[in-house]
Amino acid sequence: MLSLQGIAVSPGVAIGDAFVVDEEGFRIVRRSITADAVPEELERLRAAIDAAAHEIDANRRVVTEQLGEQYGAIFQAHRQMLNDPRLREELRRHIEHDHYSAEFAVAATLGRYAKVFDALPGPVVTERAHDIRDIERRLLRQLTGHHRQQLYQLRAPAVVLAHDLAPSETARLDPQFVLGFVTEAGGVGGHTAILAKAKEIPAVVGTGPFLTEVTVGDTVIVDGDHGRVVIRPDEATLGRYRSEAEHHRTVVGQFEQKAAEPACTADGTPLSVRANIEFPAEVEAARRRGADGIGLYRSEFLYLAADDEPTEEDHFRAYDEVARAMAPRPVIIRTLDLGADKLGRRCRGSDEPNPFLGLRSIRLSLRHPDEFRTQLRAVLRASAAGNVQVMFPMIATLEELRQARRVLQQAMDELEDRGQPFNRQIRVGIMVEVPSTVVMIERFLPEVDFISIGTNDLAQYTLAVDRANHEVAYLYQPTDPSVLALLQRTIEAADRHQIPVAACGQMSSHPGQALLLLGLGLRDFSVPPAGIAEIKAVLRKARLDECRDLAARALACNDARQVNQLLADELKRLDPQLASLI
Repeated sequence: MLSLQGIAVSPGVAIGDAFVVDEEGFRIVRRSITADAVPEELERLRAAIDAAAHEIDANRRVVTEQLGEQYGAIFQAHRQMLNDPRLREELRRHIEHDHYSAEFAVAATLGRYAKVFDALPGPVVTERAHDIRDIERRLLRQLTGHHRQQLYQLRAPAVVLAHDLAPSETARLDPQFVLGFVTEAGGVGGHTAILAKAKEIPAVVGTGPFLTEVTVGDTVIVDGDHGRVVIRPDEATLGRYRSEAEHHRTVVGQFEQKAAEPACTADGTPLSVRANIEFPAEVEAARRRGADGIGLYRSEFLYLAADDEPTEEDHFRAYDEVARAMAPRPVIIRTLDLGADKLGRRCRGSDEPNPFLGLRSIRLSLRHPDEFRTQLRAVLRASAAGNVQVMFPMIATLEELRQARRVLQQAMDELEDRGQPFNRQIRVGIMVEVPSTVVMIERFLPEVDFISIGTNDLAQYTLAVDRANHEVAYLYQPTDPSVLALLQRTIEAADRHQIPVAACGQMSSHPGQALLLLGLGLRDFSVPPAGIAEIKAVLRKARLDECRDLAARALACNDARQVNQLLADELKRLDPQLASLI
């Protein structure tokens, strides 16, 4: 039995036979061509580029039809790279002047591009290197006739294991046959992870090397909830996972039947359970599962899907679609929450040794007010069609909030000059995800209409832990008593000021931690669409007095391990079925 730990990027448990996908292993040697062979080699390159472009366009059409335009836009960056005149000129020059073969010209040029991006900090720059390698593989497949078609010809259920999967490959995975997948490389924020979530395929990435230890047909367990992978499990492990997976499906199926019913506690306290989304295509799933609105609409994908900054119309179309679909329920749009390496080429800052503490999120938006106003104008325009609210992320000081509001006012003035309708009374909120904001929360609250606690970043910054770093991942514990104390302080202050407070991080979608948040005073939860029915079911079992007692005991604990045990015991006491959900 081989056990691996990776990054959980798409929840659920998959059990099946291993389907090992090779790395394609292109080994392109330096091969020179004669001068009279140059025209033929240029024609081979042109044909390969045309065929690769056709592939990209086909992938985009398929994904757009299945998941919506925002998902299909993943491939727009690939198309733009392939059409880059500088790239084509460099490839042509290598063939004409250096007499490289087309294969070696592609491998040398794109390999160099990818290495440059690999050397830069930041997960999205890494994702750009991933995109470049995807284009390289496409061109080399066309030139060499080497294709990974077996991945798309899978006709029996299996678990796919690969060194990496490009977005184009993930987009074509058929959930009917691909039970789950595991990759040696990858990260939580990449396009591959985004598409896995959209297709609801359990996935674990970033495990490190393991493919040499696997044989096609080996039984594999993919635990997409905890980032665990078990290859060739013993009978006890296999039986436990099969039993848990079946039980989980049964329980969640029961929850889904009551998803549309209002959320409230067992003693009648009304609650709100909203959805976190990234794309307009997710709205239908949120509505079907009984969402009370959109508690967090992440706007980053509009930036990550292309090399150029999205236009005001790009923003407006996406926001307007969600606003109309959810009306009259609220839609909270969070402004850009990215790092300096994640915007477009024109606005990228200098390399940063520690981007988590650098030019990111609201700091980046305030550094580029023109682009910020573009997004805010689109949000305001969408407010004419529904109950749209705007939320600023990673606010650490009062001056940042006031600067952001001034830019919002400028955007309003610009729309008034145009004569375009918008809601001048749009509600404005902030994310509470930096300890300094909690310390000063009493001064922030009079200047906002609502707040939403980002428990992921709040835990990360409180504990000084990069949650994506394997070396210190064990320290990332949102249930640490220090984090709970900050949550309690924030929620109680908001209650005193009668300012609505929600939580939109992972704690909201964890059954035991949701009970803890309820005991701390939270009444508004925002979770991924797939978790709405489950969290509603858990909260309906809860009584406020018992949850308050749970929170008091958790705050008195010395560490997260003790808190987690408390939560497990509480779930078991509340309902034995619920204990299996953590």
